[in-house]
Amino acid sequence: MADTHRSSEGPEGYDVHSAPIMGPFVAELLDAADLGPGDTVLDLACGTGFVAHAAAPLVGPAGRVFGADIDEGMIRVARDHHPRLYPDIAYTVAPADRLPYEAAVFDAVVCQQGAQFFPDLTAALTETARVTRPDGRFAATVWAPVERQPYFLAERRAIQEYGGPDTIRHFDKAFTCTAERLATALGAAGYRDIAHREVTFGIALPPLDTYAHDHLSALWGSLITAAGGAEALTRAAGLVRDELADHTAADATATLPFTAILVTATR
Repeated sequence: MADTHRSSEGPEGYDVHSAPIMGPFVAELLDAADLGPGDTVLDLACGTGFVAHAAAPLVGPAGRVFGADIDEGMIRVARDHHPRLYPDIAYTVAPADRLPYEAAVFDAVVCQQGAQFFPDLTAALTETARVTRPDGRFAATVWAPVERQPYFLAERRAIQEYGGPDTIRHFDKAFTCTAERLATALGAAGYRDIAHREVTFGIALPPLDTYAHDHLSALWGSLITAAGGAEALTRAAGLVRDELADHTAADATATLPFTAILVTATR
């Protein structure tokens, strides 16, 4: 997922500290896209390449993997960090509604936690449909409502307290795309066989003594410090830890439920 996050650590921080949360959903997304050897696949709004990296061994040497994201920094990290044992992954800086690919070239397009950030969802999915071959597959995940996600809800309370209105506005974008909104846009773009289901994982997070601060810093650090200085980031992390105290083990780790909506469609 790429977004206009104001990170104090840059894309490198996003890559490291988002991995525990984003990683468990990758296999589910790729399974829904039904990738196989020889497929050509696009990871749309690829961020630092979590999905593209995992897609490469599924399509094998005869397949091809592409990643597109509007954020140059995310693409730089994706290129630097992608595995070298798999078929090469071609990363490109591009917005979702203006993709630099020929028509009908992809067997599948996947998008992990990116659709909610597209300025014009229908335009982005219309462009996605253009580059997808007939009968090609589309699969995307977006987060379920924040009220159902204890970790994100704790972060939201901390950001609301210490980050200011600009930070909370950026944060809330991650939870604005419902299954119905995606289905409507997919239908308008020409997709069919649209379906959705929820996917929930209990994810074991690293010790919150450090992870709460590191994750906030990686995604929202600059906005929080701009609103209240470096001390605001420390206090925000402390609030996250306090909010999750009942879920935290003696070693400071916390296993929490995260729920995404998985939407699939056929071109």
